[in-house]
Amino acid sequence: MHHNDAPNLDPRTDITDLYIFQNPDDSTKSILILDVNPEAPIHANAFDPQASYEFKIDTNGDFEAEIAFHVLFTTLDDRQQTATLYRATGADARSTGAVGEAMIQHAPVSFAQEATITTEGYYRFYAGLRSEPFFADPTGFFNNLQWSGQDFWAGKNVFGIVLEVPNHALGPQPQIGVWGRTMAMVEGRLSSVNQMGRPGNNALRQGADTNSIPPAQQRELFFSQYVAMFKTFGYAEEEANRLTLEWLPDILPYNYMNAAGYPNGRQLKDDIADNLVEILTQGRMKDDLVYPHTDYLAEFPYLGRPNQV
Repeated sequence: MHHNDAPNLDPRTDITDLYIFQNPDDSTKSILILDVNPEAPIHANAFDPQASYEFKIDTNGDFEAEIAFHVLFTTLDDRQQTATLYRATGADARSTGAVGEAMIQHAPVSFAQEATITTEGYYRFYAGLRSEPFFADPTGFFNNLQWSGQDFWAGKNVFGIVLEVPNHALGPQPQIGVWGRTMAMVEGRLSSVNQMGRPGNNALRQGADTNSIPPAQQRELFFSQYVAMFKTFGYAEEEANRLTLEWLPDILPYNYMNAAGYPNGRQLKDDIADNLVEILTQGRMKDDLVYPHTDYLAEFPYLGRPNQV
């Protein structure tokens, strides 16, 4: 479900959702979205200038990043902030911060209703305040799946980072794995404070620290814990093992030649909560009675205009 599950986390680096999907108007390009700052701008009114906001791309199935996009922001000054986008490869992709090639520089952050979009070559970039795209009934999830029909996130906002890239920038093979990561200063050094790949993992993991443990280590550390969890849902050993291999490591699979949505990447309208309900009930229940928002845009940056709060 939603990933803003760390109450002590700085909201500026609290990842709410990760999306990646084929550009609906151009199959040679893909859209990556990383949303942070739940209920923006109430708890934080800018991006963290000391943080690194990152899309990590595994191109060969080793659960390590071979390509990465890092976004760094300037300090907020007179209600203005700008961003620089880096594309890193090789060892740099497994690093953090200002590494690799600067693809877009001095891109203005949008704090108003209108989206300011920056274009450089094959790349388009947006960062700023937008309407919260996620939809679900968390009250029902915490009330033994007794649905209220109320979408907690309707009318709220997030800070979105939206990137359009040519598919070849994601690697030579179309089948990749993607996760989002925020790195922030902890005791004087940049450290992983939040991660997200497959949506809903935070609702399932029951204490497994996939927020800070790199994907390549997650199966070794958490495999037995996930198997036991799926067995508590009523799955037999073999099926619990199969599901664990799907959900660990916490990486979102995506084929950029395929226009389908989740579990091939994730589109804004994909009903992640319904998918989670089906897993929790072994298919006996399939709907939390909450449906996609109606303010998504048909064009870049796809996230709706910010709500009045």
